[in-house]
Amino acid sequence: MAGTGLVETEEPGPIYSRIILKLSGEALLGHQSTFGIHHGTVRRIAQEIGKVHARGVEVAVVIGGGNIVRGVQASTEGLDRVAADYMGMLATVINALALRDALERLDLQTRVQSAIAMQQVAEPFIPRRAIRHLEKGRVVILAAGTGNPFFTTDTTAALRAAEIGADVLLKATKVDGIYTADPLKDPAATRLHHLSYMDVLNRHLEVMDNTALTLCMDNGMPIIVFNLLAEGSIERVVLGEDIGTRVDFQGEGS
Repeated sequence: MAGTGLVETEEPGPIYSRIILKLSGEALLGHQSTFGIHHGTVRRIAQEIGKVHARGVEVAVVIGGGNIVRGVQASTEGLDRVAADYMGMLATVINALALRDALERLDLQTRVQSAIAMQQVAEPFIPRRAIRHLEKGRVVILAAGTGNPFFTTDTTAALRAAEIGADVLLKATKVDGIYTADPLKDPAATRLHHLSYMDVLNRHLEVMDNTALTLCMDNGMPIIVFNLLAEGSIERVVLGEDIGTRVDFQGEGS
């Protein structure tokens, strides 16, 4: 301000213009639930997305369905694997509609696109249409996985990130990055700040399945694993703060 002798510093802006946010179905459970949707948690996630959107970042969301049904788990309990996977895909649509409602209550224009045709509740997934929605400032929620059994929603996120030309894949988890071991079980586990795709593959680190990781590597798509439960974490990642773990070609291994 003139005459005060103070130098105004410009607030840092986003370092990404278009992101894919990967949410697990379990992220919608809240702390107290083991099944279903905790609407207070969904509202909080919507508010976090809204903060990023308000900075001009184009946001697409891929959401899982594990809070309702997990295809692999259901198949181990005797259900046909293909049927179980389709049930899981339908569960992601339920979650997508819940998140859409929460976003629209914040006056954010939102579109749900589904890989399985269900025109009464969602548009079909068409990459160019999804991109156009993003360019118009709408949040796009990508549901029903890839539309095929035997593929995880992590693989969906990697595939959709490439299809819509995202700058980064943000994988939201319950821990603040990738660790040498499960930090909830091993108190000696340490966080790894920067890894290469090959580090993750060779060390068998549980980031996402190998199909998803290989898709990201083939397309040069960086992955940032971070803690969704920390307030403001999505915005902090988008602003370039050094939180979570980054996976790309230039990993340092620590």
